[in-house]
Amino acid sequence: MQLLGRLEIKSQERIIEFLNKQETGRVCSIDENGYPQIIPMNFVYANGSIYMHSHPRGEKLENMTRNSKVGFEADQSLEFLPSYFTSPTDASQADTLYISVVIKGNATIVSNPKEKAMALNELMKKYQPEGGYEELSQNMKVVEEVAIIKIVPVTMRGKYKIGQHMDKKTRLEIAKKILERNSSNAKHTVNIMGIIETKEGLQVSKEPNW
Repeated sequence: MQLLGRLEIKSQERIIEFLNKQETGRVCSIDENGYPQIIPMNFVYANGSIYMHSHPRGEKLENMTRNSKVGFEADQSLEFLPSYFTSPTDASQADTLYISVVIKGNATIVSNPKEKAMALNELMKKYQPEGGYEELSQNMKVVEEVAIIKIVPVTMRGKYKIGQHMDKKTRLEIAKKILERNSSNAKHTVNIMGIIETKEGLQVSKEPNW
């Protein structure tokens, strides 16, 4: 329980910040036979809710109309830590550094044109921040034609493992091995762990606490 507490993101602001930096979320609804259906979706967190756009017909919309209770999650796998980082033979020592947010909530299909236009504009701001498009208004035909899913969270919890469970010495050793392994995400992961490279070598710049 002690470790689980240290893995929880305590800041609601950091959870929201994380959500809106992720390109893909996964929404889970329950089909007519009681099975979960999980779909990857573009999404945005705005005004206290998750918004997604969709084709106006489809199984997930039918599921949500029948049963509004849904799950939603977004995650970022930062770095796989091979078992040999800490043991030459024990495969159980393999681990992963990650950040994730899991939501339980109630889904509705938005009918209000003004709210639909707001959601679409927020999605565009997230995915096309450089602009180059006309802002959508509630009177545009495209707003009428697309479906907007809204999830109001009942619970929203975040977890992260970015080295906060390690002492400084171990964190520095793991960071060094991450850089030596040289994955595509290595430098980004080490930075999130609160480690910086200096002329004198790797140093702890901050505690990796959210």
